[in-house]
Amino acid sequence: MSSVLEKSLAIVELLVDHPAGMPVSAIAAATDQPASGVHRTLQELARLGYVRQLQAQGDYALTIKLPAMGLGFIGRAGITDVAQPILDALAADSGELVRLSVIDRDRLIWVAVAQGATRGLRYDPGQEQGVVVHLASSAGGKAWLSAMSDEEALLLVGAQGLTRQADGQGQNAPRSLGLLIEQLAEARARGYATAVDSYIAGMAAMAVPVRYRGDGPVLGCLSIAGPAVRMNAERMMQLAGRLQLAATELGAAAAGSKFFQANVRALDALPGRSGA
Repeated sequence: MSSVLEKSLAIVELLVDHPAGMPVSAIAAATDQPASGVHRTLQELARLGYVRQLQAQGDYALTIKLPAMGLGFIGRAGITDVAQPILDALAADSGELVRLSVIDRDRLIWVAVAQGATRGLRYDPGQEQGVVVHLASSAGGKAWLSAMSDEEALLLVGAQGLTRQADGQGQNAPRSLGLLIEQLAEARARGYATAVDSYIAGMAAMAVPVRYRGDGPVLGCLSIAGPAVRMNAERMMQLAGRLQLAATELGAAAAGSKFFQANVRALDALPGRSGA
């Protein structure tokens, strides 16, 4: 890392994944920075209201200031205004968890969710809004990759990594690029991508790309997820039409969002992106 800004943002991004806080030594080790420099950065971030020390000589954690800014941005950009009613309706119809992810250059990020399961066994992660989607192991990631050429898909997967570095990944997560390419071909032929016991053990999901006004650039992906024992292949086939209709509705409604309009202009400006 070179610039002060880059070092500061690395600390902020690390603390996002550790809401309970971290000691200076652990932050320094995780970001490969000297502890003295990390301490100075944390003191400045605390002065500006972005972090707080949990107690004297204790761990540092983010304040609510940054999450509040993010939620305010999402609200003012019109994302939830256009998306939430469609997500809520799909969740009610499917009785499962529905999530919307949006493209941020070469990343896919979960931004909105609706839970349709009201009782019994259900999948409800609760902490994935704002999380970067792991492309190779998730249904949403594979839906996005299936909307581009194999060459483009492999570049993105190569940059992110084929394997998700986290506990709980399912045994069916693709272990080779060849298997991933086969799964992308199946998704294109079927009309939706799937991930069963892949992103998380015991969970199954299906997803489709969301295209601006139906045939424009891909803005993100819409998925339905639930326990694998309930979200089997037959159930996914039953939900496919409703999922694709909701994605079409989102693509049409996106014209009313300043965020999505800006994304379309940015995606159009990227060279050689066939699926975006």
